Amino acid sequence: MTRIDASLPDDLVAGIDRASRELNRSREEILGLAVEAYLEDLEDTTLSAQRLADPEDPLIGWGEARRALLDQD
Repeated sequence: MTRIDASLPDDLVAGIDRASRELNRSREEILGLAVEAYLEDLEDTTLSAQRLADPEDPLIGWGEARRALLDQD
C-alpha cells in the first residue's frame, strides 16, 4: 500500500473527522472511500461525455426514456 501525505483545509479535515466519528471509521478509510467515489464519478462523467460526442450513439428524450423505463414488466 502506498502512503500519500496531503495538506487539506481545516474545515475539510473537520468534516472528515466528523464522518469518521459518525461512521466509526478511521480518517484513512473515509479518505479512501471519498477518493474511490470521486474516481467512479469521474469515470462515469468521462464515459457520458464520450457517448454524447459519438454521432453513432443515438440520443433519446426524457419522455421516451421515461416511457421505456415505466413500461417494463
